[in-house]
Amino acid sequence: MAFKINAVYLGDDQVELTHGLSGSKMLTDLPPDNGGRGRTFSPTDLTAASVASCVLSIMAKLAGREGIKFEGASIEIEKRMQESPRRISSLTGIVKLPAGITPLQREKLMACIKACPVSRSLHTDIKLELTAG
Repeated sequence: MAFKINAVYLGDDQVELTHGLSGSKMLTDLPPDNGGRGRTFSPTDLTAASVASCVLSIMAKLAGREGIKFEGASIEIEKRMQESPRRISSLTGIVKLPAGITPLQREKLMACIKACPVSRSLHTDIKLELTAG
């Protein structure tokens, strides 16, 4: 399935992104460590956010099928950059699951990390490590 996002450079290191289906808009900015001001998400921040959102969404689908109360689950993800070549070197984080999850449910939910198409689209040199907290 093809999908379009329109990106327009606005100046002052900002790009406006428009979602093809809904028309929703968001801005990106360069991060301070790359000469920007970090006023909003950077393009590489969106990669980390995409992984976290994708994993939680897939977990929520599984939870719904299995009757698991999933509201309040969260991921705190940290992106680390390397300089030469400049790129993401790692994404690490903690997955916080709701209270009352059984060990078997936890195992099934954590397996969703590998099912995330965003995670599977990352270059193999990027270390991805999400653990249950």
